[in-house]
Amino acid sequence: MAFLVDSHCHLDFPDFAPEQEAVVARAKAAGVGHMLTIGTHVTKFDQVRAVAEKYDGISCTVGIHPHEAASEPPVDVERLIELAHHPKVVAFGETGLDFYYEHSPRREQETNFRVHIAAARQANLPVVIHTRDADSEMGAILQEEMEQGTFTGVIHCFSSGPELAELAIKLGLYISLSGIVTFKKAEALREVAKTVPMDRLLVETDAPYLAPVPFRGKRNEPAYVAHTAATVAGLKGVGSAELAARTTDNFFRLFTKAERPAA
Repeated sequence: MAFLVDSHCHLDFPDFAPEQEAVVARAKAAGVGHMLTIGTHVTKFDQVRAVAEKYDGISCTVGIHPHEAASEPPVDVERLIELAHHPKVVAFGETGLDFYYEHSPRREQETNFRVHIAAARQANLPVVIHTRDADSEMGAILQEEMEQGTFTGVIHCFSSGPELAELAIKLGLYISLSGIVTFKKAEALREVAKTVPMDRLLVETDAPYLAPVPFRGKRNEPAYVAHTAATVAGLKGVGSAELAARTTDNFFRLFTKAERPAA
């Protein structure tokens, strides 16, 4: 089926509360056949899981965003894996490093990140990685952790440089592109996107953030992933149907626990 997957959105956020059902319906009408709604707080995991339970074609993750690494209660590998036993939970995260805002101290971010990687390795599930202004530190941790034992995952909303993209691909990770790739001043990112192998590429909205052109500045929603996908298709020199098919295949290859609709 040549539908699109929004590989990263936040459907539990208050931005969608008044019209969550309409947002999901618009996504499906736009050809978005699956959505992955992302956990950012373990203390709010119940509401993330509830969204996934409510709708067909939506799965979820469990994890602690780097912004919340210091404010959330510490979580260990065993607790993450316990929460991931739910059939709708297909990955850990989002987790990683954010040295742009630094809402949490760097040490807490790194510790949190490594716990999620350990859970991913032990449970044989992917990890959803957030990184901003931390390319060298992120690269070092990924290499160190991969030497401890392989794991799978995706760098979501990729906005880093070509060196981190190359390393991530070398380590077997995937790259997900958001609406940023459509922004006028994102030429450097578009050049990186051209280098990502088609079998390692995903698309996402990160809704309610980062709405693509022509909706930039408005609240984002999963239906708009089609606009990001169209831009990426142009960069890769393929048709929209091929881009949809390839990124959908990639999603279900990575997120093996996600239920793919029957053809």
